Amino acid sequence: MKLISVTRKTKNEKRFTEKMGMFTAKVVYVKKTILSIPFKTIHKYRETYYGKVKDCEACNLSA
Repeated sequence: MKLISVTRKTKNEKRFTEKMGMFTAKVVYVKKTILSIPFKTIHKYRETYYGKVKDCEACNLSA
């Protein structure tokens, strides 16, 4: 059993940008886990409709 590992999880989230408006994006969270308990989010990125990978800083999470 590993003490520290890195996991990836994909979620569909509703996001908002100035140019596109409201859209649903697949967001991948890369988290560091200690004894299978999530500890810290290392990075999160989203995949666009055309298959490009972008950082989640450009769009806001909508409620």
